[in-house]
Amino acid sequence: MLVITRKTNESIIINDCIEIVVTGISRDGVRLGINAPREMGIYRREVYESIAEANRSGAGATSALLKAKLTKLKPPKE
Repeated sequence: MLVITRKTNESIIINDCIEIVVTGISRDGVRLGINAPREMGIYRREVYESIAEANRSGAGATSALLKAKLTKLKPPKE
């Protein structure tokens, strides 16, 4: 992990296309501004993990539903 110090209005650049700017510092936390291409998804970790869990749950439900439907199929008559 890279750890660096930045002051308000200072930034870092990631991979030539993402800029992270420190927009404010207070007792409660740091405010960051992120400039990145629109097609790039940017999420807080807790939101990202929630989305990932929902996707895993949905995929599991889809697999179970598909398996249940496949077991009900009858082989074609010859």
